[in-house]
Amino acid sequence: MRFLLLVLLATISVARAEDPIVATPLPPVDATEAQAPPPPVPWLPKNTAQVQALDKVNARGSLLTIKVGQSAVFGSLTIAVKACSVRPPDVPADAAAFLTVTDKNPDAPGFSGWMLKSTPSVSMLEHPIYDVRIVGCI
Repeated sequence: MRFLLLVLLATISVARAEDPIVATPLPPVDATEAQAPPPPVPWLPKNTAQVQALDKVNARGSLLTIKVGQSAVFGSLTIAVKACSVRPPDVPADAAAFLTVTDKNPDAPGFSGWMLKSTPSVSMLEHPIYDVRIVGCI
């Protein structure tokens, strides 16, 4: 019984010793002090794209060097490069190419859009036989 009384008294004294939490609001931010986000770093255009093409059935790969505005053939695919750009040297390296990939087979999937070297899974050709990736721009 004494033990329970001591525990109860100790709990009450600890609860009374704590200060209440007081919140103070932050001062309003002056619009002139608010900083705008930095402008995006521009990509630098290049004249040639390096594309890695893979035939998944035969395990045959090829590194294709395609100039912007031209196309190359790999298997039944035609890969056309519309643009190729790299990041400036003062930011993390990356390359991006705008590709149009068509297959001679009418029911096979195609692709048209930007492919990024650093994240190929964001935008990729979904083909049962072929895999196409951007390796870089020169």
